[in-house]
Amino acid sequence: MRIGLLTREYPPDVYGGAGVHVEHLVPALRALVDVDVHCFGDPSRDAPGVTAHPVPDALADANPALQTIGVDLSMVAGLHEVDLAHSHTWYANMAGHLAKILHGVPHVVTAHSLEPRRPWKAEQLGGGYRLSSWVERTAYEAADAVIAVSEGMRTDVLECYPALDPARVHVVHNGIDTEFYRPDARRDALVEAGVDPDRPSVVFVGRITRQKGLTHLVAAAHDIREDAQIVLCAGAPDTREIAEETEKAVAELSAARPGVVWVRRMLATTEVRQLLSAATVFVCPSVYEPLGIVNLEAMACGTAVVASDVGGIPEVVDDGVTGLLVHFDEHDVTRFRSGLADAVNALLADPDRAAAMGAAGRERAVREFSWDQAAQRTVAIYRSLRP
Repeated sequence: MRIGLLTREYPPDVYGGAGVHVEHLVPALRALVDVDVHCFGDPSRDAPGVTAHPVPDALADANPALQTIGVDLSMVAGLHEVDLAHSHTWYANMAGHLAKILHGVPHVVTAHSLEPRRPWKAEQLGGGYRLSSWVERTAYEAADAVIAVSEGMRTDVLECYPALDPARVHVVHNGIDTEFYRPDARRDALVEAGVDPDRPSVVFVGRITRQKGLTHLVAAAHDIREDAQIVLCAGAPDTREIAEETEKAVAELSAARPGVVWVRRMLATTEVRQLLSAATVFVCPSVYEPLGIVNLEAMACGTAVVASDVGGIPEVVDDGVTGLLVHFDEHDVTRFRSGLADAVNALLADPDRAAAMGAAGRERAVREFSWDQAAQRTVAIYRSLRP
């Protein structure tokens, strides 16, 4: 069976959870089936089994959503020999949908996030958000199978797209490379970033976007113990407005308390591993998170997690065992922020408990979240569509 896997992100251009997912799923799939990857990017990066598609020249100045559809059309032309198309995120969904129509092959969608759950993207895309929402709905409702990365995500898919037959929506959890993400005793990356390796640290890793809830963590950090460093590995703001908001909020935090470290550059994964391993607590304050691979990364590094209880996060973070969950209510963000600070302070005050949660998180990541399992479940879905 030959699979056409369609994605915006593919190494070396990986910046989000969907890209991490594809980066690790593809090698595991290739142990079971043939996979042709079609991704966005410069054709000069083509490699065996990988074709990159640039934005068409005629759309160079167009709305980003329109540019995306232009790339998708290029992808469709390269899918005439595949037995099945598998798309990841709305950026590639239309390519999979059109391949289904043009080439007569099944289309599988992996749901990493949903446009109706991310209304703030209208800030970033303008009218393009209406276009991306149409693309997603069209592809999902016509797909032969939808793979949700968590039970919470499956619920969201069926709520957003009630026309979908529930029997077509499957759950395959993300995996984690626990050989790479492991406790790392090195500290040179911390020193280079300005983090004191001998002091407790509270670490955030993520993009500057409404979804990741950085604003809530920065507000909560005013009430986090001052003997702990607040390490914000945050960059790639969605819009100029959110960039300016973050600048102001972090400046106010830095003026109010010591030990605030803001790492703005994109860190290498080996650097992230060190920061996660050295952290006393990792914090994920997301307001929307289908699964949250970064929580798995922190757990695999042996670090306790404090996270919001949204989406698929409760399926990853075992409350009271591998970390602490804080209830998020968009109508009462003050309580959420207070809850984040209280949970972080509780673990900072009891480092033995934090260490025990970290050890339990590592064990859970190894036991329950492997990419081999994810690939086997994915291929079983493929074969149910093309026996």
